[in-house]
Amino acid sequence: QVQLVESGGGLVQAGGSLSLSCAASGSIFSINAMNWYRQAPGKQRELVATITRGGSADYADSVKGRFTISRDNAKNTVYLQMNSLVPEDTAVYYCHAFIEITRRHEYSYWGQGTQVTVSP
Repeated sequence: QVQLVESGGGLVQAGGSLSLSCAASGSIFSINAMNWYRQAPGKQRELVATITRGGSADYADSVKGRFTISRDNAKNTVYLQMNSLVPEDTAVYYCHAFIEITRRHEYSYWGQGTQVTVSP
């Protein structure tokens, strides 16, 4: 089976930084787009950042200029560097990926989520 395992969440003061990692493991033929979502209490899950296999990235307007998504295809890992954090960034952050377990058989996978809390 395929698993996405996240790490790097925690508590940080406003203005600080955190770095999240998400490593995919298991029977993987290819990993296509990798994404970071977040969900705050009482709010819908929102897409924070996405990155293609070739490294093209897009961001939600709320995090542009502050967050950077990157990936290491050799390690099957996606990262989210979060700088200049504000309390509004507080949420559970979820790693997501479209993964081909065999050629032309792509499925959607989610990590377990990691809590990010930004204090005033």
